[in-house]
Amino acid sequence: MVTEEADHTSAAWSDNIVIRVRGPFYDVLTPQGVIRCVVRGALKKERRREDLVVVGDRVEVRVVAPGEGVIEAVAPRRRALVRRARDREAAQVIVANPDQLVVVMAASQPELSLGMLDRFLVVAESQDLPTVICLNKVDLDPEGCARAALEPYRAIGYQVVETSVVTGEGLSALWQILEGKLSALAGPSGVGKTSLVKAFRPELDLRIGAVSEATGRGRHTTTASELIQLDERTFLVDTPGIGVLHLWAILPEELGRCFREFRRYLGACAYRDCRHLDEPDCAVRAAVEAGEIDAGRYERYRAIYRELEEEAERYGRWEIERLRRGRGAR
Repeated sequence: MVTEEADHTSAAWSDNIVIRVRGPFYDVLTPQGVIRCVVRGALKKERRREDLVVVGDRVEVRVVAPGEGVIEAVAPRRRALVRRARDREAAQVIVANPDQLVVVMAASQPELSLGMLDRFLVVAESQDLPTVICLNKVDLDPEGCARAALEPYRAIGYQVVETSVVTGEGLSALWQILEGKLSALAGPSGVGKTSLVKAFRPELDLRIGAVSEATGRGRHTTTASELIQLDERTFLVDTPGIGVLHLWAILPEELGRCFREFRRYLGACAYRDCRHLDEPDCAVRAAVEAGEIDAGRYERYRAIYRELEEEAERYGRWEIERLRRGRGAR
């Protein structure tokens, strides 16, 4: 809803979307154009949260001057892409209300990290967020090694699109995936997220970083999430490059369901509380031994499980449950 003190015209919630956050200011795209807003003081007191308003939120705006307004209310979020904030025991909402997550990984420069990819997929599955895998820079993979490494993901139902901004390969296929949706582009630094955005909006003034020769990692160029409109119905959120993806408020016993190839075997183990690690008569481990579950994916499951166990012991399950209730989807 947009209201003006003069004439009180209004529009639907969905017509007003936060596209950029800069300190205390929020740029809101409305039918009347972009309005620079602040948050109503009473709303801050009600919420008292760092993720009070984030990119992708639908908001109610009161216009107080040409191009200036006040956010009066925030619509409930359908879903949110959330991770744990670095060095803080708090949630960081990366983007609100995405229709899908597009995890961008590079075929090379930086090297494809399946461990990082799996962590993104765990986050998405835990938040019921439809996900597409984009393998970018395929022009740097003439032997097809990175493409082959993603075959296990195709086998379990993930859509994989292969792209190259240099050659144009896969860009039309990626557009068909993005069209008409609000998509969050996420991935490590240097994988080419910003280059993909510029492939569709070349006139945008976006900085593109190089990969460090010393570390093999990308340099951060996107420093904050920003929503970019590609056409009337298509939006992209180019999120900051993520070096370490900290999982947020996932209990270890929930991890199995975040690995979609495990699901058909869950409940078939000898023990109801089977962790699928070292227990006898585990249906998941039997499937790994039979080649029905990719062994690499399983080993990464084990590593993530141990991490989540440590967190559950550190904070306690009740505390994790409490934190999760306020982790971003309101």
